[in-house]
Amino acid sequence: MIQLGPFLLEHPFLLAPMAGITHSPFRRLMRRLKSSLVISELVSANGIEYGGARTLDLLRFHDEERTVGLQIFGEDTELLCKAAQYIEKLGADFVDLNLGCPVLKVVKKGAGSAMCKDPLSLGKTLSALVKSVKIPVTIKIRTGWDATSKNAIEVIRAASDAGVQWVSIHGRTRAQGYSGLADWDFIGEMKAKSSIPIIGNGDVVTAEIALERYRTYGVDAVMIGRGALRNPFIFEQALHLLKGETYAFPQAERYISIMEEQRALLQELYDSRLAMIHARKFLAWYSTGFPGCHEFRSKIFSALEPELLWEEARFFFRKSTRERDLKFLSQPFLMGGHG
Repeated sequence: MIQLGPFLLEHPFLLAPMAGITHSPFRRLMRRLKSSLVISELVSANGIEYGGARTLDLLRFHDEERTVGLQIFGEDTELLCKAAQYIEKLGADFVDLNLGCPVLKVVKKGAGSAMCKDPLSLGKTLSALVKSVKIPVTIKIRTGWDATSKNAIEVIRAASDAGVQWVSIHGRTRAQGYSGLADWDFIGEMKAKSSIPIIGNGDVVTAEIALERYRTYGVDAVMIGRGALRNPFIFEQALHLLKGETYAFPQAERYISIMEEQRALLQELYDSRLAMIHARKFLAWYSTGFPGCHEFRSKIFSALEPELLWEEARFFFRKSTRERDLKFLSQPFLMGGHG
């Protein structure tokens, strides 16, 4: 067990929030597969204020997800506080402020990564946010705006002074987006200088890397993004390694079992069309590196009926797990995407 802020968690390996990915069905699946906690994709504080149905749907969660945080973004302090209060009323365990999003339409309004350019102003926003709710407030940041302005330590100090419970650091600057390599040496330096917990994030694509980053850099936890899309078993594998145990690569029936679980979870929340859209994405990610994955993706993206989609998936994983190269998990994956 580890202590992270006010929460006692089973282990230090956590699912990273990812836009368009970490919806409630996937978060529930990842909790079943041993992510210590989960966080929603980013939700606009402005959208919450306007009460748009699509925005509010992103804040839906199931008790099975606990410990669960809901992530918000926005440039207006008052609206961020109101959004945090709404999240508190929903019963979430904590609220996470996204200060790392590099997307132009977000930063040009002064939200996401742009908020960290002025730590003094950010500190005032964080103080107001922490005071507005009784649940914990956490933040996710990058190392800085660009290579010449890595000011994460100033942001961390502002967060600590404001009463933020922890800081998650994605090891790239805003200018890097998702290119290049995450700077874990920098994350380690920030941990050494910080008075509050630091979670490291970036390029953690195997259970072995997760454990190595945790032990080498002394972070309080390790956040895993795209690694869980390629290998949904990464959290339980990392836990085995943390305990000094070995793990076996999952065989076909294990993949099929979690696919059936995910199918049921998607159908609980979405209509048939949306459930298929989400299913195609995850099945394509899970198949990465397996023999025949390109042909499989073509088949599932052209499948028009749910039964055909899932039948193709069952056939593929039964066949491909017999043929796969056991080293496939160490190959580069989704480098233009999420951390």
